[in-house]
Amino acid sequence: MSAAIEIRHVSKHFRLYHEHYSSLKEKVINFGRIPFEDFVALNDIDIDIETGTTVGILGHNGSGKSTLLKCVAGILQPNEGEIVTRGRLAALLELGAGFHPELTGRENVFMNAAILGLSKRDITRVFDEIVAFSELDKFIDMQVRHYSSGMYIRLGFAVAVNVDPDILLVDEVLSVGDEAFQRKCVERVAEFQRQGRTILFVTHAPDLIRKVCERGLVLDHGELVADAPSGEAIRTFRETLQHSGLADPTMEAVHAADAAAAEETGDPATHGHVMAAAANHRVKITNVVIEHPGALVGRQWLLPDEAMSIHVSYHADEPTDDLLFGIAIHDQEGNNIFGANTKVIDVPVPIADGDGEVTFDFEHVPLLDGTYLVTLAIQTTDEGTVYDWRDQQYQFSVMNPARTAGLVSLPLEVRFGTPVAERVEGSGS
Repeated sequence: MSAAIEIRHVSKHFRLYHEHYSSLKEKVINFGRIPFEDFVALNDIDIDIETGTTVGILGHNGSGKSTLLKCVAGILQPNEGEIVTRGRLAALLELGAGFHPELTGRENVFMNAAILGLSKRDITRVFDEIVAFSELDKFIDMQVRHYSSGMYIRLGFAVAVNVDPDILLVDEVLSVGDEAFQRKCVERVAEFQRQGRTILFVTHAPDLIRKVCERGLVLDHGELVADAPSGEAIRTFRETLQHSGLADPTMEAVHAADAAAAEETGDPATHGHVMAAAANHRVKITNVVIEHPGALVGRQWLLPDEAMSIHVSYHADEPTDDLLFGIAIHDQEGNNIFGANTKVIDVPVPIADGDGEVTFDFEHVPLLDGTYLVTLAIQTTDEGTVYDWRDQQYQFSVMNPARTAGLVSLPLEVRFGTPVAERVEGSGS
């Protein structure tokens, strides 16, 4: 398959100026030179986008996603490397890009389509389709400076998808706007896929990558860290967020809210920070090992419905009975998606004396993509005494290689046959 977009060793640098000289004297003293820092937005990006494929780009803010898209569109020129595109290219890169605020919606449609290479006759032919898609027929002769952000998006996307592009570049638009418009955009993307068009888009929404792409690119501080099938790209994206510390503020906010709620309600039993602080460590957790089938072949993540075992080693300073071992699993926002303990599931616990181990065996883990956090606890059976509490200190990841979406993996079979009503009528004759 030939490449619609060839990106060859592309690097893009920007100058970041931290000082600005406002007077002639300052400029003369410094010989007109303003100190700057060289910021590398893209570093040696080398990829091919094959004709007829849909590829999504994931990355944190400042990772270089939009810069790469602008280089492909020709808006920015790379400092090093080259980009080759084949076919008519339409780009919707940011809100209102290419619109003149003093012109009407109608005039902007003709201007934008002309820039994209359409003749006036061709524009006239598709004009009604553009307006119908944007649903702005009542406002098409209004100056666009009076448009809301949603109206900008509608008109811009309508132009981009109706000028018959071979390559469509989209930055974030598929994940903004109201739900109905998002659905319409995704449906148009699906139509383009059936027609064999090439689509490259930027998004912060991993579920969208899974829904419409067979391939994902992950950027991190200007570096290409993954070029892989959608599920694997999503996993890598989440790992880069975690390793860079960008996910930590969310978790810190969750933990702070937990502690505040515990202090306000006086009920610490459901709040990890308070429970950990109350632990007396007469019986304490000494080691935790999470095992799953993939670990045997060097895979760091589970597949949906694979088995998992969590081995918890512990040590008791003195013989201790009346124990309860608990486990909880949370998503990355701190929401509790599973919780159980030895008392709830009626498992007898032996007296702890010295070193011991308890294992939580999950026959299958029915989760889809994500990194999940594990809380472990040792308490008395009445939960009045906390020996040890490890709040969301352990984790495991699940990577879904299929294109199913959501949080959980549900067993599904699809069958075709005679409608139920007809079978019921037939049985009585």
